[in-house]
Amino acid sequence: MKISDEKDTKRALEWITNILKKYEVPFQISGGCAAKIYGSPRELNDIDIDIPENYFSKIISDVKPYIIYGPDQYKDNKWGLYLMTLNYAGQEIDIGSGNAKISTKDRDKWIDFSTDFSKAVKKTFLGLEVPVIPKEDLVNYKQLLDGEHQQVDIESIK
Repeated sequence: MKISDEKDTKRALEWITNILKKYEVPFQISGGCAAKIYGSPRELNDIDIDIPENYFSKIISDVKPYIIYGPDQYKDNKWGLYLMTLNYAGQEIDIGSGNAKISTKDRDKWIDFSTDFSKAVKKTFLGLEVPVIPKEDLVNYKQLLDGEHQQVDIESIK
């Protein structure tokens, strides 16, 4: 599979949300994409989507040609979660389980961060209506993370 230098975020978002809806997968947009939806000025890197872990198997056949990681348990110094990364239309899409662990900025403890899909807020992004993590939940987890881009997101969505 050739990964394009050009990314088509709208096409990728439409493609993945259609698959999730087809299989009636509960989901919400989170991370930097949610921050963008709420007004963050920074460039969008990837589309972050939370789904319940037991739904990964329902979508695997449709997304298999576009998988660049997983689905598998993923852990680095900031995150611990079940994750699958896709590349569609040159756009990276991270699909993570709704049960994540986030390390504090000091890296001294892990905090459970579970998604409550019933709290997702309907927003329009790139002409598509999508469920998005509530602002306060987004700010809460971004405050746990370090990096200048997290501060840009927090300030712009407050």
